[in-house]
Amino acid sequence: MINVESKIFINKGFQEVFRFISDFENNPIWQKGMKKAQFTTTDPIGIGSTYNQEASFLGKKIVSSFIVTDFKEDHLIKIKSTASSFPIQVTRSVEPVGTGTNVYALVEGDARHFFKLAQPILKKVVERSVYGDYRRLKEILEK
Repeated sequence: MINVESKIFINKGFQEVFRFISDFENNPIWQKGMKKAQFTTTDPIGIGSTYNQEASFLGKKIVSSFIVTDFKEDHLIKIKSTASSFPIQVTRSVEPVGTGTNVYALVEGDARHFFKLAQPILKKVVERSVYGDYRRLKEILEK
């Protein structure tokens, strides 16, 4: 099992930040390797919402389906893969701090198939990827 935690401060209001990070169709804008993401349920986003995504990681194509398992408006969203070659669970939350926002992420992954062979180095690669993604998120939202 691979667990990666990230925290970053973004100089934007928490509601604006949460709306952006909870809309997974925005993932390709700020997550490296993300090719596309599309909700398969209609708004509003909440527990039970589903979406599909296509990504590339370590040169491998990863097609996944997700379900929202926890949701607190303007504060927290938790998703779990329902079908994937790299099963993961992701929790994203925000906390207002002055005029800005602390963004927290927890990525929990279960390496399988090709990725299981790479598990000894996988945690470092996932950490670097997650940290880079959240730095890009900060840059994009603070523009």
